[in-house]
Amino acid sequence: METNSIPTLNRLVVGVDGSDQSVAALRYGAMIAEALQTSITVVGAWQSPVAYGEVALYSSWSPEDDARSTVDEVVRKAFPDGAPAGMATGVVHGPAAHALVEVSKDASMLVVGSRGHGGFAGLLLGSVSSACAEYAQCPVLVHHIRRD
Repeated sequence: METNSIPTLNRLVVGVDGSDQSVAALRYGAMIAEALQTSITVVGAWQSPVAYGEVALYSSWSPEDDARSTVDEVVRKAFPDGAPAGMATGVVHGPAAHALVEVSKDASMLVVGSRGHGGFAGLLLGSVSSACAEYAQCPVLVHHIRRD
């Protein structure tokens, strides 16, 4: 999905990557969207893999399709009884932080999990959530899973 085809009026954007943090961020984002009576758009980012400076070619694997499957799986995990009415989903090509900042330019809020799949354990914020908080042009909520 191109960034210009994602609905733009009065919406909350939630970035997901398949991690438990992104599932929790989606649930929390949906609560906020309901309270604000706004729509919610769930977005995943994808990139073409690069191997040794050359684009890797795969005959049957599509990183875009993989990202779509990940977004669908996060929605199923977050809402096992069905997604909220009016929820839109999409995927955007590009590095995650850049893609989310672009998609959320006209959003009322961007919600992301504090840590995704990559990075170093123990850090409070991941590189994507840090970059979104710094560069997004809308308010950013970085959701942390409580560890009781």
